[in-house]
Amino acid sequence: MITIADLFDLSQTEHAEVFAGCERPWDVLQRIEEYIGRVLQPALRNKCLGVAFIGEKVFTGAGTLVEDGAMIKGPAIIGKNCVIRHCAYIRENVIIGDNCVIGNSTEIKNALLFNNVVLPHYNYVGDSVLGYKVHLGAGAIVSNLKSLQGNVTVELNGSKIDTGLRKFGALIGDEAEVGANAVLNPGSIIGRRSVVYPCICWRGYLPANTIAKNKSQVELVPRNPS
Repeated sequence: MITIADLFDLSQTEHAEVFAGCERPWDVLQRIEEYIGRVLQPALRNKCLGVAFIGEKVFTGAGTLVEDGAMIKGPAIIGKNCVIRHCAYIRENVIIGDNCVIGNSTEIKNALLFNNVVLPHYNYVGDSVLGYKVHLGAGAIVSNLKSLQGNVTVELNGSKIDTGLRKFGALIGDEAEVGANAVLNPGSIIGRRSVVYPCICWRGYLPANTIAKNKSQVELVPRNPS
Protein backbone atom coordinates (compact mmCIF):
# COMPACT_ATOMS: atom_id res chain seq x y z
CA MET A 1 0.00 0.00 0.00
CA ILE A 2 1.20 3.52 -0.81
CA THR A 3 1.54 5.69 2.28
CA ILE A 4 1.23 9.43 2.77
CA ALA A 5 4.97 9.63 3.50
CA ASP A 6 5.75 7.88 0.21
CA LEU A 7 4.21 10.82 -1.66
CA PHE A 8 4.32 13.97 0.43
CA ASP A 9 6.65 15.94 2.71
CA LEU A 10 4.18 17.19 5.29
CA SER A 11 6.59 19.91 6.39
CA GLN A 12 5.75 21.65 3.08
CA THR A 13 2.19 22.48 4.11
CA GLU A 14 0.80 24.39 7.07
CA HIS A 15 -2.15 22.01 7.00
CA ALA A 16 -0.55 18.66 7.80
CA GLU A 17 -3.21 18.18 10.47
CA VAL A 18 -5.76 17.36 7.78
CA PHE A 19 -3.95 14.04 7.22
CA ALA A 20 -4.24 12.98 10.86
CA GLY A 21 -5.91 9.59 11.19
CA CYS A 22 -5.92 8.86 7.45
CA GLU A 23 -5.15 5.19 6.83
CA ARG A 24 -4.89 5.62 3.05
CA PRO A 25 -3.59 8.75 1.29
CA TRP A 26 -6.86 9.41 -0.55
CA ASP A 27 -8.84 9.38 2.71
CA VAL A 28 -7.78 13.01 3.15
CA LEU A 29 -10.14 14.06 0.35
CA GLN A 30 -13.12 13.46 2.61
CA ARG A 31 -11.57 15.56 5.37
CA ILE A 32 -10.79 18.79 3.51
CA GLU A 33 -14.26 20.33 3.89
CA GLU A 34 -14.47 19.62 7.62
CA TYR A 35 -10.93 20.85 8.21
CA ILE A 36 -11.47 24.15 6.40
CA GLY A 37 -14.75 24.71 8.23
CA ARG A 38 -12.97 24.23 11.55
CA VAL A 39 -9.81 26.31 11.05
CA LEU A 40 -10.80 28.99 8.54
CA GLN A 41 -10.65 32.56 9.80
CA PRO A 42 -11.64 34.70 6.82
CA ALA A 43 -9.28 37.55 6.05
CA LEU A 44 -8.04 39.11 2.83
CA ARG A 45 -4.38 40.11 2.95
CA ASN A 46 -3.89 39.97 -0.80
CA LYS A 47 -3.56 42.70 -3.38
CA CYS A 48 -5.90 42.89 -6.37
CA LEU A 49 -4.92 43.84 -9.90
CA GLY A 50 -8.25 44.88 -11.39
CA VAL A 51 -11.54 43.45 -10.14
CA ALA A 52 -11.96 39.92 -8.77
CA PHE A 53 -14.75 38.10 -6.90
CA ILE A 54 -13.72 36.78 -3.50
CA GLY A 55 -16.33 35.07 -1.34
CA GLU A 56 -16.96 35.58 2.36
CA LYS A 57 -15.35 32.30 3.47
CA VAL A 58 -11.86 32.93 2.12
CA PHE A 59 -8.45 33.55 3.65
CA THR A 60 -5.62 34.95 1.52
CA GLY A 61 -2.08 35.37 2.81
CA ALA A 62 0.19 38.39 2.67
CA GLY A 63 1.92 39.03 -0.62
CA THR A 64 -0.65 37.13 -2.68
CA LEU A 65 -1.78 38.81 -5.90
CA VAL A 66 -5.26 38.21 -7.34
CA GLU A 67 -5.67 39.34 -10.92
CA ASP A 68 -8.65 40.77 -12.74
CA GLY A 69 -11.54 38.38 -13.44
CA ALA A 70 -10.54 35.69 -10.96
CA MET A 71 -13.27 34.06 -8.85
CA ILE A 72 -12.43 32.63 -5.45
CA LYS A 73 -15.76 31.19 -4.41
CA GLY A 74 -14.64 29.48 -1.23
CA PRO A 75 -14.50 28.14 1.33
CA ALA A 76 -10.79 28.41 0.62
CA ILE A 77 -7.47 29.00 2.35
CA ILE A 78 -4.74 30.52 0.18
CA GLY A 79 -1.20 30.99 1.47
CA LYS A 80 1.39 33.72 1.17
CA ASN A 81 3.01 35.09 -1.99
CA CYS A 82 0.72 33.29 -4.43
CA VAL A 83 -0.43 34.52 -7.83
CA ILE A 84 -4.05 33.91 -8.79
CA ARG A 85 -4.16 34.83 -12.46
CA HIS A 86 -6.83 36.21 -14.74
CA CYS A 87 -10.03 34.12 -14.88
CA ALA A 88 -8.85 31.49 -12.41
CA TYR A 89 -11.81 29.71 -10.74
CA ILE A 90 -11.23 28.46 -7.22
CA ARG A 91 -14.33 26.65 -6.08
CA GLU A 92 -15.41 25.03 -2.82
CA ASN A 93 -13.05 23.50 -0.25
CA VAL A 94 -9.62 24.39 -1.61
CA ILE A 95 -6.36 24.72 0.32
CA ILE A 96 -3.46 26.36 -1.52
CA GLY A 97 0.01 26.60 0.02
CA ASP A 98 2.58 29.38 -0.13
CA ASN A 99 4.26 30.54 -3.36
CA CYS A 100 1.74 28.84 -5.65
CA VAL A 101 0.60 29.92 -9.11
CA ILE A 102 -2.99 29.34 -10.23
CA GLY A 103 -3.06 30.27 -13.88
CA ASN A 104 -5.53 31.77 -16.29
CA SER A 105 -8.69 29.70 -16.82
CA THR A 106 -7.56 27.12 -14.26
CA GLU A 107 -10.28 25.52 -12.12
CA ILE A 108 -9.80 23.82 -8.74
CA LYS A 109 -12.28 22.16 -6.36
CA ASN A 110 -11.95 20.08 -3.19
CA ALA A 111 -8.18 19.95 -3.40
CA LEU A 112 -5.07 20.44 -1.30
CA LEU A 113 -2.00 22.03 -2.90
CA PHE A 114 1.28 21.99 -1.01
CA ASN A 115 3.77 24.88 -1.24
CA ASN A 116 5.24 25.96 -4.60
CA VAL A 117 2.68 24.22 -6.82
CA VAL A 118 2.30 25.68 -10.32
CA LEU A 119 -0.87 25.25 -12.41
CA PRO A 120 -0.10 27.85 -15.08
CA HIS A 121 -2.69 27.67 -17.88
CA TYR A 122 -6.03 25.99 -18.63
CA ASN A 123 -5.79 23.29 -15.97
CA TYR A 124 -8.52 21.42 -14.10
CA VAL A 125 -7.82 19.83 -10.72
CA GLY A 126 -10.68 18.17 -8.85
CA ASP A 127 -10.66 16.08 -5.66
CA SER A 128 -6.89 15.78 -5.56
CA VAL A 129 -3.71 16.37 -3.57
CA LEU A 130 -0.69 17.97 -5.26
CA GLY A 131 2.60 17.76 -3.39
CA TYR A 132 5.47 20.20 -2.99
CA LYS A 133 6.69 21.77 -6.25
CA VAL A 134 4.29 19.85 -8.47
CA HIS A 135 4.01 21.42 -11.93
CA LEU A 136 1.28 20.86 -14.51
CA GLY A 137 1.89 21.88 -18.10
CA ALA A 138 -0.60 23.96 -20.07
CA GLY A 139 -3.92 22.20 -20.56
CA ALA A 140 -3.11 19.26 -18.27
CA ILE A 141 -6.27 17.86 -16.70
CA VAL A 142 -6.84 15.88 -13.51
CA SER A 143 -10.14 14.08 -14.14
CA ASN A 144 -12.08 13.22 -11.00
CA LEU A 145 -15.23 11.40 -12.16
CA LYS A 146 -15.56 8.06 -13.92
CA SER A 147 -17.64 7.89 -17.09
CA LEU A 148 -19.27 4.70 -15.79
CA GLN A 149 -21.14 4.30 -12.50
CA GLY A 150 -19.38 3.18 -9.35
CA ASN A 151 -16.58 4.25 -7.05
CA VAL A 152 -13.13 5.19 -8.26
CA THR A 153 -10.62 2.36 -7.92
CA VAL A 154 -6.85 2.53 -7.51
CA GLU A 155 -4.71 0.00 -9.36
CA LEU A 156 -1.76 -1.20 -7.27
CA ASN A 157 0.36 -4.30 -7.79
CA GLY A 158 -2.08 -5.77 -10.27
CA SER A 159 -5.15 -5.42 -8.07
CA LYS A 160 -7.91 -2.84 -7.86
CA ILE A 161 -8.69 -1.14 -4.56
CA ASP A 162 -12.13 0.39 -4.06
CA THR A 163 -11.53 3.85 -2.61
CA GLY A 164 -15.14 4.31 -1.57
CA LEU A 165 -15.11 7.61 -3.42
CA ARG A 166 -17.31 8.55 -6.34
CA LYS A 167 -15.02 11.50 -7.07
CA PHE A 168 -11.24 11.18 -6.79
CA GLY A 169 -8.78 12.75 -9.21
CA ALA A 170 -5.12 12.14 -8.40
CA LEU A 171 -2.44 12.11 -5.76
CA ILE A 172 0.64 13.73 -7.29
CA GLY A 173 3.83 13.32 -5.26
CA ASP A 174 6.39 16.00 -4.48
CA GLU A 175 8.29 17.52 -7.43
CA ALA A 176 6.38 15.53 -10.05
CA GLU A 177 5.79 16.97 -13.52
CA VAL A 178 2.75 16.46 -15.73
CA GLY A 179 3.22 17.56 -19.34
CA ALA A 180 1.03 19.80 -21.44
CA ASN A 181 -2.38 18.41 -22.45
CA ALA A 182 -1.87 15.21 -20.46
CA VAL A 183 -4.89 13.67 -18.73
CA LEU A 184 -4.70 11.90 -15.38
CA ASN A 185 -7.70 9.59 -15.12
CA PRO A 186 -9.60 9.17 -11.84
CA GLY A 187 -7.63 7.36 -9.16
CA SER A 188 -4.18 8.11 -10.56
CA ILE A 189 -1.18 8.14 -8.23
CA ILE A 190 2.03 9.79 -9.45
CA GLY A 191 5.17 9.11 -7.40
CA ARG A 192 7.67 11.69 -6.23
CA ARG A 193 9.82 13.31 -8.93
CA SER A 194 8.12 11.35 -11.69
CA VAL A 195 7.25 12.78 -15.10
CA VAL A 196 4.22 12.24 -17.30
CA TYR A 197 4.99 13.26 -20.88
CA PRO A 198 2.72 15.67 -22.78
CA CYS A 199 -0.52 14.35 -24.29
CA ILE A 200 -0.45 11.05 -22.38
CA CYS A 201 -3.73 9.69 -21.04
CA TRP A 202 -2.54 8.12 -17.79
CA ARG A 203 -4.31 5.68 -15.49
CA GLY A 204 -3.03 3.94 -12.35
CA TYR A 205 0.16 4.14 -10.31
CA LEU A 206 3.41 5.64 -11.62
CA PRO A 207 6.29 4.79 -9.24
CA ALA A 208 8.66 7.45 -7.93
CA ASN A 209 11.47 8.67 -10.19
CA THR A 210 9.84 7.22 -13.31
CA ILE A 211 9.07 8.78 -16.70
CA ALA A 212 5.90 7.86 -18.55
CA LYS A 213 6.72 8.35 -22.25
CA ASN A 214 4.57 8.23 -25.34
CA LYS A 215 6.10 6.81 -28.51
CA SER A 216 3.69 8.03 -31.15
CA GLN A 217 5.34 7.99 -34.56
CA VAL A 218 5.41 11.08 -36.73
CA GLU A 219 5.16 10.46 -40.46
CA LEU A 220 6.85 12.85 -42.90
CA VAL A 221 5.44 13.10 -46.42
CA PRO A 222 6.34 15.41 -49.31
CA ARG A 223 4.20 18.49 -49.79
CA ASN A 224 2.94 18.84 -53.32
CA PRO A 225 3.13 22.37 -54.66
CA SER A 226 -0.25 23.84 -55.47
